[in-house]
Amino acid sequence: MKKFFPVYVRVPLIFFIVFALMEYFIDSGDKPAFVKYPMVSLFLFVFLFILIAIEITLSAVNRVMFQLLSPEEKAQKELEESLSFKESTWFKNLMHKLTKTEPIEKEADLLMDHDYDGIKELDNNLPPWWVYLFYICIIFGVIYVVRYDVLGADDQEMELKKEMAQAKIDVEEYMKTAPDLMDEKTVVLLTDAPSLDEGKTIFTTNCAACHRADAGGQIGPNLTDDKWILGGGIKNLFHTITNGGRDGKGMIAWKGTLKPKEIQKVASYILSLQGSNPKDPKEAEGEVWVDDSAPKTDAAAATTKDTTEVKK
Repeated sequence: MKKFFPVYVRVPLIFFIVFALMEYFIDSGDKPAFVKYPMVSLFLFVFLFILIAIEITLSAVNRVMFQLLSPEEKAQKELEESLSFKESTWFKNLMHKLTKTEPIEKEADLLMDHDYDGIKELDNNLPPWWVYLFYICIIFGVIYVVRYDVLGADDQEMELKKEMAQAKIDVEEYMKTAPDLMDEKTVVLLTDAPSLDEGKTIFTTNCAACHRADAGGQIGPNLTDDKWILGGGIKNLFHTITNGGRDGKGMIAWKGTLKPKEIQKVASYILSLQGSNPKDPKEAEGEVWVDDSAPKTDAAAATTKDTTEVKK
């Protein structure tokens, strides 16, 4: 075997197998383990040194042992080392165990009384590799039937359906927190000062030309009153900024210029200006928008009280 795997093949092969196993089992993040952990590099260096030392020692021992052999034993050993791969003793033994072939000299003992147009049949045993594979297939078939038909385990189609359902849930959860995948269904109102300050900067840079710096309205409508042309609230406002206003005369779509997170911030800033009463505002346009999903207050409940109640 050493002839087919010489030392210059064995040593690098064993070393890189150990190296790959360490990289696989040691969690080192985005860096190789031997870079992140110096002890790994030290271990690999020592391992390589020991590996080379073992090979040198074994080579020396083999040379000494060869010198101690008799001339006949030396000739036998040299003959074995000169044999090709298929002629080697261990390969022949392996193939015999796998095939159980009989030598050609015993063919007459295996010959059956069958003759088909000159083709003769031999009573050979089935190759062990084929027999073992046949038994393995039977065992696999029994386990498969018991697992899927008797115990009712999930088949490939059911596993796919479950994985697709779980993937859908995972995507929905990711969409809730992924800023660049936000839409009008998942957007929420921001009220913290840093976000509103960024929203103000975006508004001043991109929106003040049409709505004025105080959002009182110029070419575009007044954004500080309680009336909205396309609906108020963070979701409607996010949709309007993203996709634009009314066809032909409304605001352009900003989805190609602003990121979803930036649209969320500027929409939140605009809503924070509600009731700010700027100087000389533009006349209100649209209709009063009421958030149907918001919980009703006591005052709102009082206004919806049945007016047909009999007064005492």
